[in-house]
Amino acid sequence: MDHSFVRKRDHGRGRAIFVAFVLLLCLCVVTCLGVGRWLVREDVLGKGTAIVVLSGGIPDRALQAAKFYREGYAPEVWLTQPEEPKRTMVSLGVSFDGEEEVNRRVLLHEGVPEKAIRVLSPGIANTADEMGVIADSMMKAKAAAVIVVTSKPHTRRVRALWSCLETGRGQIIVRAVEADSFDAAHWWRSTRDALDVVREVLGLLNVWAGLPFKPAR
Repeated sequence: MDHSFVRKRDHGRGRAIFVAFVLLLCLCVVTCLGVGRWLVREDVLGKGTAIVVLSGGIPDRALQAAKFYREGYAPEVWLTQPEEPKRTMVSLGVSFDGEEEVNRRVLLHEGVPEKAIRVLSPGIANTADEMGVIADSMMKAKAAAVIVVTSKPHTRRVRALWSCLETGRGQIIVRAVEADSFDAAHWWRSTRDALDVVREVLGLLNVWAGLPFKPAR
């Protein structure tokens, strides 16, 4: 066998593997850099029966919901009830009315009347719980659609959870807080944004896998 031919063949194979590795690396870098934008997945804003404030993001989500209410997108604002940290605070004997009460006060401050605010039950421990409570409330209210307000990086996972758990029980219009500081184009520059991206990507992987990992209660 011609040894020079073997060397050329091996050299060509090695070069091809190196080029493939570089291309794969470039693809991974581009994908990672673009994941922030990909996570932000909003629906076209339209009218609904209610505007739902998901837990977290105090007071921004409630402020955004109040804005949508003033603009006439829905006649009611619904608040979910996180079980924590209220349960722990109560067990410690520390006065704490709950996140839903803080959001209620924000809404009142922003001009939403008391009669237009509704606190949903039962309490929730995670976003999956929230989807179930929202769907049940929509069925009771015979609501065809509601606007769900959350943070920018959380929008895609909210949509994925609804599609996984509650599809067929109504329509949700997922909208992000306009004033959210999440920098989708440069998420790696901020520890907070980076943590949001990691959490949301892992959460999406869990949803796509059928929710094998359940959040601790």
